[in-house]
Amino acid sequence: MSAARKEEEARRSVFTRRALVLGGIQLGALGFLGFRLNKLQVEEGERYATLAEENRISARLVAPPRGRVLDREGKVIAGSQLNWRALIVAEDARDVPAVLDTFSKIVPLTDTERTRIEREVRRRRRFIPVVLREFLSWEEMARIEVNAPDLPGISVDVGTTREYPEKEHLAHIVGYVAPPAEADMGEDPLLELPGIRVGRAGIEKHHDKTLRGRAGSIRLEVNAVGRVIRELDRREGQPGQDVQISVDAELQRTVRGRCEEGTSAVVLDARTGEVLAMATQPSFDPNLFNAGVTAAQWREWTSKRQTPLINKCTNGLYAPGSTFKMIVALAALEAKVCTPGDRVPCPGYYDLGDTRFHCWSKYGHGSLDMRGGLKNSCDCYFYEMAKRTGIDRIAAMANRFGLGVDLEIELPGTRRGLVPTRAWRQAQGKPWNLGDTVVHGIGQGFYQLTPLSLATMTARLATGRAVQPHLTRTIGGRPIKGVRPEDWPSLGIPERDLRVVREGMWAVVNETGGTAKVAQLPAGMGQLAGKTGSTQVRRVSREQRERGFRVEAMPREWRPHALFVSYAPYDNPQYVVMVIVEHGSSGAGAAAPIARDIMIDTINRFRQPVNAPPARVAEAAAPRNQ
Repeated sequence: MSAARKEEEARRSVFTRRALVLGGIQLGALGFLGFRLNKLQVEEGERYATLAEENRISARLVAPPRGRVLDREGKVIAGSQLNWRALIVAEDARDVPAVLDTFSKIVPLTDTERTRIEREVRRRRRFIPVVLREFLSWEEMARIEVNAPDLPGISVDVGTTREYPEKEHLAHIVGYVAPPAEADMGEDPLLELPGIRVGRAGIEKHHDKTLRGRAGSIRLEVNAVGRVIRELDRREGQPGQDVQISVDAELQRTVRGRCEEGTSAVVLDARTGEVLAMATQPSFDPNLFNAGVTAAQWREWTSKRQTPLINKCTNGLYAPGSTFKMIVALAALEAKVCTPGDRVPCPGYYDLGDTRFHCWSKYGHGSLDMRGGLKNSCDCYFYEMAKRTGIDRIAAMANRFGLGVDLEIELPGTRRGLVPTRAWRQAQGKPWNLGDTVVHGIGQGFYQLTPLSLATMTARLATGRAVQPHLTRTIGGRPIKGVRPEDWPSLGIPERDLRVVREGMWAVVNETGGTAKVAQLPAGMGQLAGKTGSTQVRRVSREQRERGFRVEAMPREWRPHALFVSYAPYDNPQYVVMVIVEHGSSGAGAAAPIARDIMIDTINRFRQPVNAPPARVAEAAAPRNQ
């Protein structure tokens, strides 16, 4: 074999081996590719198809309409209104600063607003709309539409916002809404939606989830960068349910009209515990929270001594003064340390050891029984009753009447107040002495109670049942359970004891010598039973008394608070009115006339028939020597 032939065969052999290796590599690659194609298309085909679909389809939540809050007559007191707003899309505007300059000539923007807009435009993708201005007026919308050719990228959009037609009249009861805080976001994905609001106070907060509803959803087709191509599907959410409350909006307006600054008033249905009106002066406009409260407005609210943002009916704490004397009387009767006919002398002062406690009347009231003690609001009588009874028995009776305990009112943050006991004082590392008990017998000392709790006390005195104040009547049109008069359990107080206290309250208003004859109702409306009270905010020294101290000479902020609790009609209790006037000096002079007018307004509003007074009232009407 020639050398050339051998060389040719060697080349063929090398080529064949290389071809076989290359073929093997190709075959292996094709095999691996086939294996992967089988894996991707057959075994995991459904999974990758789903992933591809998810990249193409964007599912988004849709905020549902928030439920309304209605008054007892069905009037909307918290609803929604259209919110017209101007939006800008940076991608369509191109030169954003120039467009903003033009927009500012049509709808002026503050420096703060412009800074916020420019910051959001930089942070968001250029096809995402940014809000320029919310709550546009009709004139502003018209100007924007007319100048649309000069405003590329700007459009007018419509949403909804919360509206409170009664404004400051129901602010403390209804509350208000605000954007969710960072801490709220985890509880409900709905809260992450732009423009969503959550309840921050009052009924709006208590029933927030009920009013909020459930989110709907839409499916959108988007491209690779997230721009919406078209809407594929929409599922509407579940709107929030309407909540109807017991307050009568017209009566609420009337009650607020009777109240001056520093006055709080509560009107209850004595039988059911429904709150018919609850007013505090001053108040605030909750609509201001929709657009965002300005720093200047917030400073104005928080700097006011009268604290307009606080509902003093549920959060204001006051000593009850003489309005507490009915509790002391009932505690004394239950402890059997006296009888209604036991008489106590009142020379105008009460001596306990070396300490002298004064009656409000420096001339004294003479000898009084329990009814006379209540009628004349004699301090000396109740000093003696408290001494005989003891502070713990008094505190236990107060708790039974809704004082110093949690009430079931649907207003978050309601304070329970304080009814002191020996144990409470000892927990502070201080002893309780007999002088403390005597002072607490007339509602002074450490007591801290809300106007609502005193109204609750009065409803329980009038009915003998453990009435609880509440606001909610229906949710989604369905009445709530457990608010009929017979649903409230008995307090377990003997009727004869309650009768003594009630007749004393009747004598306060309707009998000669009572401390609040000014509170008598006009003929045909029945008779009102009540109790005056005044609580010192500044101690009166012995020297001041000796010099002929006069409350009227004091600066107003040093004068006592004035209180009055009442119910009517006396023979068939239907309504309770409690009024407190800060620094009003006298319950009879400041609080009782307001309570009387509110009671007249309430009876006229609901037009309830009044029965003739029972025999015991007619008998009591004859003046007695006290």
